[in-house]
Amino acid sequence: MIDINPNGTGLPGIEQLRVIVGAVMTIGLVLSVLALIVAAIVWGFGANSSNPHLASRGKTCVMVACGAAIICGAAVTLVNFFWNVGQSV
Repeated sequence: MIDINPNGTGLPGIEQLRVIVGAVMTIGLVLSVLALIVAAIVWGFGANSSNPHLASRGKTCVMVACGAAIICGAAVTLVNFFWNVGQSV
């Protein structure tokens, strides 16, 4: 039986890589919030100017921004979940 687990100290620079990934996740969340604000403004302008195409695009962008925030926030949990699924195969 082979038992291999991830080694957090096996390569130099692993800690710096963790810091970089955390920073990228933060940037992704900040950009998701910015996109949500802009999309809500577009949705509001479209609804108030009787422009259904603009309102529809705003609604779609609100959902995309929320989805991006969910993926950024759940990335570590999703990877860990699928790692555990792969380990049980």
